[in-house]
Amino acid sequence: MSLNLDDVKRIANLARIAVTDEDAGQVLGKLNGIFGLIEQMQAVDTTGIEPMSHAQDVMLRLREDAVKETDQRELFQSVAPLTEAGLYLVPKVIE
Repeated sequence: MSLNLDDVKRIANLARIAVTDEDAGQVLGKLNGIFGLIEQMQAVDTTGIEPMSHAQDVMLRLREDAVKETDQRELFQSVAPLTEAGLYLVPKVIE
């Protein structure tokens, strides 16, 4: 796929970008270069190759999921104006 000058101007118009004819010519060359690289990558046979999430075989060090804080719910709710069944009651703000 390759673009022409009218395509670049149309894309610039849709993106609300002011592009002069000289700039459009430069952008056209860069975009066609990018599309050329994409075509080269699509031409590579990747059958039988498993997708990777990272270029290197790395694993994140994970910590054990353990509770380190003590339960202070009663303490926090003791200073709240209104609570019911462990929930904070607040005035209705949306009708």
